Amino acid sequence: MPIKIPDSLPARKTLENENIFVIGEERALHQDIRPLKILILNLMPTKIETETQILRMLSNTPLQVEIDLLKTESYQSKNTAPEHLLKYYKTFDMIKHDKFDGLIITGAPIEHLDYTQVGYWDELCSIMEWSKTNVYSTFHICWGAMAGLFYHYNIDKKLLDEKMSGIYPHIITLPNHQILRGFDEVFYAPHSRHTTVSEQDINNHPDLILLAKSDVAGAYIIADKFGRNIFVTGHSEYDLNTLKNEYLRDIEKGNAKIPYNYFPDDDINSVPIFNWKSHAYLLYTNWINYFVYQNTPYDLNDLNNN
Repeated sequence: MPIKIPDSLPARKTLENENIFVIGEERALHQDIRPLKILILNLMPTKIETETQILRMLSNTPLQVEIDLLKTESYQSKNTAPEHLLKYYKTFDMIKHDKFDGLIITGAPIEHLDYTQVGYWDELCSIMEWSKTNVYSTFHICWGAMAGLFYHYNIDKKLLDEKMSGIYPHIITLPNHQILRGFDEVFYAPHSRHTTVSEQDINNHPDLILLAKSDVAGAYIIADKFGRNIFVTGHSEYDLNTLKNEYLRDIEKGNAKIPYNYFPDDDINSVPIFNWKSHAYLLYTNWINYFVYQNTPYDLNDLNNN
C-alpha cells in the first residue's frame, strides 16, 4: 500500500530506506482512486519516532492511504520542535468538520494520572465523541486503549504493582474474528505500561469482545461487536530497539527491571530478537482491510447513515 505523506516529512526518508512504498502528494493527485483517509492523534512525546512506526504499519496492503496528523491544542508537546508540529500537524478545530475512514489514537506516558487529571482529557473526550459520527473505525493503542474503554464503556484501568515491559506471548480467544485472520495460535507483542484492564470487566460488558490475551500481560486485543472501535493494550508498532531505549531512560530515572523476554539471556548488550514484526503488520493490515476499507462508504459524507 502506498502511503501518501508530505514530501518533506522526516519519516519519509526512513521508510524509503526500508523499501516501504511511499508516494508524494504530486503523484497521488494523478492516481484515479479515492485513498483511505486516516487521522493519527499522536499523544506520544517522541512524535517523529511514533509517526514513523505507525506509518510503517500502514504500508502493507495494496490500498492508498492518506494521513493527517493531529495534536492536542490544550497541551503543547515539550519534546518535539514547534516547527515540526506547525508544519505537519493539525488541531481538532481544523478537522472537526471533516470525515475520516479511520482514526488511530496513540498511547501516552501519563498512566499514573487519573483521566480527569490529564491536561487534554476534555479535548480527547470531544475527539472520541466526534469520532462516533465522523470516523468509521478507531484503533486505540495502549493508554489510548485504556482511555477509550473508559470513555466509551466506563471500564476503568487498574494500576500495576510495577511497570510491565517486554515481549509477551499471546493466544487467540475468538479464532474466527476478522482482525485475527492469519494469526498464529501463539504470537508475540510488546507491552510497556503501568496499568491494565480487567478481563472480567471486558467479558461482562455486552458490547465488547476479548479477542486475544496473554497469561502474563492480560487482555490484549478488544473490539466492539461492530468493529467500530478496536483496543490494543500493547505496542505492536514498536521498533526493535524501542523497549531498549525506554529501559535505558528508566535506568537513568532510577531502578528498572530488564524487559521481559526481550534481551537474549537478559543480557542488555545483546541484540533483541524481532519476533513480533509479522504480527504487527498483520494486525494493522487486517484492521485497514476488514474494518475500514471493506465497510466505510465511498462518499464519506454518508458516514452518518452507517
